[in-house]
Amino acid sequence: MNFRKFLKGTAAAMVLVTVMFSDSYSQGFKDGKIWLNEDGSNYFKFTLVSQVWLRNTDMNPGSTINGYEKDNFTDIGIRRARMQAFGQITDRVFLYTQIGMNNFNYSSDRKAGFFIHDVVGEYEVVKKNLSLGGGLTAWNGLSRFSAPSVGSIMGIDAPLFEQSTNDVTDQFLRKLAVYAKGKLGKLDYRVTMSSPMSVQKSNGYSAAVGPNSTFSAKPAKMQWQGYFQWQFLDEEANTTAYATGTYLGAKKVFNIGAGFQYQPDAMWHAGAAGDTVETNMQHFAVDVYYDAPINPSTGSAVSAYAAYMNFNWGKGYLRNQATMNPANGSSRPEILNGSGNGYPSFGTGNLLYGQAGYKFKNNLIGKTTLMPYASLQYAHYDRLKEDMKFWDLGVNWLLKGHTSKLTMAYQIRPVYETIAGQDKASLTTHKGSFIVQYQVFLN
Repeated sequence: MNFRKFLKGTAAAMVLVTVMFSDSYSQGFKDGKIWLNEDGSNYFKFTLVSQVWLRNTDMNPGSTINGYEKDNFTDIGIRRARMQAFGQITDRVFLYTQIGMNNFNYSSDRKAGFFIHDVVGEYEVVKKNLSLGGGLTAWNGLSRFSAPSVGSIMGIDAPLFEQSTNDVTDQFLRKLAVYAKGKLGKLDYRVTMSSPMSVQKSNGYSAAVGPNSTFSAKPAKMQWQGYFQWQFLDEEANTTAYATGTYLGAKKVFNIGAGFQYQPDAMWHAGAAGDTVETNMQHFAVDVYYDAPINPSTGSAVSAYAAYMNFNWGKGYLRNQATMNPANGSSRPEILNGSGNGYPSFGTGNLLYGQAGYKFKNNLIGKTTLMPYASLQYAHYDRLKEDMKFWDLGVNWLLKGHTSKLTMAYQIRPVYETIAGQDKASLTTHKGSFIVQYQVFLN
């Protein structure tokens, strides 16, 4: 799809819809919404977000770009570009759509079109308590940031390992699914049944069955997932599936949550006798989230999140994460991380994650302020001899809250190497990436 034509078409459609509803109701466009009735309880809304990265990466050993070996590389890319269109179109019917693109850099296919992220229709069966919906959706399970609101995340990026099947059997975490969600007093819940997308379409998939677990090439069985959280203080909205990263002191939130993800016979590996052993994919997580003002009069605030996850993908499963990878090849197959900025983020074993940030008072620097943060992904995976630690340290320059912010971060990742005759990969060195992101968010 031609991006310029798409934007022109979208703008024209938005203007047409606005004019239509403005003619029907005197309220027209208010509070960032197109009102569909007199009191605004039925509405439609559009949002836009852009996240642009300037990055310098110390590459994994052996990394190549178009066949040329590089140990350091600087690039510019669009990490995310999104458009949302959603609304409460009748008293009980909610419609949510999102289109966009991710990870567009120098090596991407040119004139890449936006693709559908979400298309969801939802019906409220019991007011506030129970809604049923379906479509291509981020209503899934496991943990809070399995579906993060990317425009409000505190760090340079979301904890992507919480999106456990990201682009393997789903589309950038979105699943073809039906779900139930709602609130029962302080309990906020979601339960989902999803149909896994064909694993054969995932990047680099091989149907070969080896000693370590991989996704089975057989027709997939349904995947079940859920997430339940007790909201002790301020109630969070569950209008959409996406969880706020930080409220910047606008709310006082303290939640404890637990979730699961289960798919029977999702994985396989070769048994000792040369047979094929099928195993379930089953994950469990608990987490805690706290985000609150410290001094409401000055605007200072704190945000913290911690999670424990037990991942069971079967014997020896391991998968790298390489966000907007600056490399496209490697001359050293023994480097477990692969090329560029990859590192073993997903695997069978246990994981701890924590992030914390502090927002200074408002108007610290003119009309702007700062919010430094730190996060650590710490994992004990079966295939790694030493535990995996991935650090992300940075500071947000809040030019106008999440609407306009500049984030500077340094990430430190471990590099592992496979050694002949050994079952577990060994930690050999660490590499880093320096990233500057500018975000514009129309919400």
